[in-house]
Amino acid sequence: MTAISTPTLSDSTDSLLRFALRADAVIVGVAGLAVALAAAPMAALEGLTAAHEYGLAAFCITYGVVVYFLSAMEELRGVGIGVIAANVVCTVVAIAAVVAGVLPLTGIGVAATLGCAAYTAFFAALQYRGLRRLG
Repeated sequence: MTAISTPTLSDSTDSLLRFALRADAVIVGVAGLAVALAAAPMAALEGLTAAHEYGLAAFCITYGVVVYFLSAMEELRGVGIGVIAANVVCTVVAIAAVVAGVLPLTGIGVAATLGCAAYTAFFAALQYRGLRRLG
């Protein structure tokens, strides 16, 4: 009888963090492209101007590209801390903007903003869990 053992290809402690960073980057980047393509109709639905939507789209696309390339770095601790901090700040700012009423958001705009806050909070938590696995 012959036993064949498959070698472990990767025993990496950074796989969850790397995955969470890349998933965040891709989702935000694609969302930015969608916002750029539909800025005028989205602005009318959310209560913002098309300029706000284009600015948000540019930020999302840039964030996606930068975080995706940073996720390829060998040492992820600093990258993870920075992206987690950015996601936490985005969560707080989105909630504060809705609570303070600083933007003329419609009901759909409020829902979209709070949805973004939930998204960034989720990814901050997932990335934090990945960071904790680094040891």
